[in-house]
Amino acid sequence: MRRSGEALAAFALALAFAVAACAPQADPEADPADTIFFGDHIITMDPEQPAVEAVAVRGDTIVAAGSRDDVMALEGPSTRVVELGEGALLPGFIDAHGHFLGPGRDQTSLLLHPPPVGDVSNIDDIVRKVRAWIDEHDIPPGEPVTGRGYDDSLLEEGRHPTRADLDRASTEHPIVLTHVSGHLTTTNSAALAASGITADTPDPPGGHVRRIEGSMEPNGVLEETASGLLAIQRGGAPSPEEFDDLIRRSIDVYLSHGTTTIQDGGTSAAQAERFQAAADREPFKADVAAFVRRRGAPGEVADVPYVREYRNGFRVAGVKLMLDGSPQGRTAWVTIPYEERPPNTPPDYVAYGVMDPDEYKAQADQLIEAGVPILVHANGDAAMDLMMDGVDEAVADMDPMPDHRSVIIHAQLMRADQLDRAAELSVVPSFFAAHAFFWGDWHRRSFGEERGNNISPVGWALERGVPFTVHNDAPVVPPHIMRLVSITVNRTTRSGHVLGPHQRPTVLQALHAVTLGAAYQYFEEDAKGSITVGKQADLVILGENPLTADPENLEFIPILETFSRGRSVFAR
Repeated sequence: MRRSGEALAAFALALAFAVAACAPQADPEADPADTIFFGDHIITMDPEQPAVEAVAVRGDTIVAAGSRDDVMALEGPSTRVVELGEGALLPGFIDAHGHFLGPGRDQTSLLLHPPPVGDVSNIDDIVRKVRAWIDEHDIPPGEPVTGRGYDDSLLEEGRHPTRADLDRASTEHPIVLTHVSGHLTTTNSAALAASGITADTPDPPGGHVRRIEGSMEPNGVLEETASGLLAIQRGGAPSPEEFDDLIRRSIDVYLSHGTTTIQDGGTSAAQAERFQAAADREPFKADVAAFVRRRGAPGEVADVPYVREYRNGFRVAGVKLMLDGSPQGRTAWVTIPYEERPPNTPPDYVAYGVMDPDEYKAQADQLIEAGVPILVHANGDAAMDLMMDGVDEAVADMDPMPDHRSVIIHAQLMRADQLDRAAELSVVPSFFAAHAFFWGDWHRRSFGEERGNNISPVGWALERGVPFTVHNDAPVVPPHIMRLVSITVNRTTRSGHVLGPHQRPTVLQALHAVTLGAAYQYFEEDAKGSITVGKQADLVILGENPLTADPENLEFIPILETFSRGRSVFAR
């Protein structure tokens, strides 16, 4: 049952009085705090001490949390004292899955998003924007033009732009546009020609070249691994200075949304080395956890630079594996056929996997045995069956079962029985909950009302006590955490339909998924995710208490200030 905002507020207030008497006492002999926060809206996310009156920080650590009088004993001449007023103090948000350079790149890229992120409504808008980009940047003939973010599900034409459409923008520049999901691309004739993609080009394993109806001639749209057929250099390699600037721009975007731990969910080992070198040159203002992407047969586990500790704000936190595509791109691998499917596909179309099942199982077995955390991209229920088969086989002979916390990334079409199995196997689903608004109506068309309304089944996970997180998968959706919390709680689609009201959590449960729950996913719950003495001082001040706010207005609560490791790193 969902608690009302008023009930949660009363609950929090009662707990505040209950814990005040037993809160840790500040030591007046200790060094003074660097910062003290006090107010009526401190949401600790700590189940042992859910609400306090004040919090003190020294260096990068929370050193006191309790009554205002006790904590204020740590005030010194140079202590910054923050009176929260109507603002709320929470632990810093934790990005459960995303691609952290994307938001930085988006600041200097050709973007083709529909509202509310952009302004593209139809294919003519795309053609116009590509032409304008070529003119404004004086791109010479022969040089590629790249962009991202178009969404066929929201274009007036209800389809992908094709080579014929993009040829209207230019026949002299190879044009490559990436679908909002990141799982498809569309190209013009020049890009296909430059890449040698013709009617004779076969589909690669785990991908598909879409064809002009009635022929084998490519229509320009490439699904999944078929995008790898493109022989187009999509922008030159940045210099170390440009790369550093991109990293720090991206971090600043996340900090502006209150996020203090950021994920790069699918990088290369070489890129990870560049991240670490950048952090060693100048420590990152937030923690960045990278997951190295592996394909094919397993290599040497020693080649995975997995470490448990951050160095200057960076660490490799595990490995990313891919099993299928995306539901918004209609390439998620499912067990029951799509109700509305891509053109030129058979009635029994269920999409397809993108990794050989035996190779995936070998990877999962090797990595789990070695204690390396894995994130496994699986949107469709067929992909999730395979994901959990791999985990099951890996841990079958282990007694006791290791604390592996293998993560299903996206988990969009997860069935109720799969959540039962996740509970048995200690698998953590990370739901792409932002889909409920952005593509909820599309999923009802793709999968029918029953499956569509149970996308991102947070309610089923709560019923079973399955630990879960939610994410934006930036830059697919901007890294706006309060909008993510709002969508998770409300599950309202673009059309105003409530997508499976039985799957809605409370506000407090949604906040847990982006704080302490996400810290658990990362094996970092002892250091992050709650306002607890001894933990890292990652904090965010919101303009309003989300537990008492109107749930429909959650996404509009502003981020007033973000603190990472005790330092103020963003202020409005």
